[in-house]
Amino acid sequence: MTYKSNMSYPSNQPDDNLLFKHGGYRNLKSYQMSTLVFDLTGEFCRKFIDRKNRTYDQMEQAARSGRQNIAEGSLASGTSKKTEIKLTNVARASLEELLLDYEDFLRQRGLKMWAKDSQEAKTIRNLAYAQDKSFASYQSYLRNGELAANALICLIHQTNYLLDRQLQKLSQEFLEKGGFTERLYNQRKNYRENN
Repeated sequence: MTYKSNMSYPSNQPDDNLLFKHGGYRNLKSYQMSTLVFDLTGEFCRKFIDRKNRTYDQMEQAARSGRQNIAEGSLASGTSKKTEIKLTNVARASLEELLLDYEDFLRQRGLKMWAKDSQEAKTIRNLAYAQDKSFASYQSYLRNGELAANALICLIHQTNYLLDRQLQKLSQEFLEKGGFTERLYNQRKNYRENN
């Protein structure tokens, strides 16, 4: 999967604005993929996990946390690149927790886990390139627990890959441009020098 940065932000914020450009999370591939993981996990839990089992709530919360922290980090980036990096990392950690839940589901039931280079896994990975992918693109994999868990494992790996790349980019931007405090200091200094 080729990572394409879609870190676009509202264009109504001039470059000399005190706040960093922020928002635009709906355009991030990581957010879009985490939304699929969230929606499919909800359906997976309803079909294959007993509602009384604590794992039901934990899986739904981990999927939700993965998605919500990407959005929250993107919005917080206006004043804190550090917070954006932290929350993006929380999203990554939540999805890793969810990944373990799916692996546990397969192992504890004696079900087959797809190898990374299996044809089934490659088919799921190739769906990521479809421009119109949606919940419906993966719905046929919800026929049984083994298919569903394996498909979601693949989707989580893809989302985590995107988040790893996003974290690298955010870290590099922070090193190059600094954070809000530095921007505040420089703008205040420029203001004093010019007024």
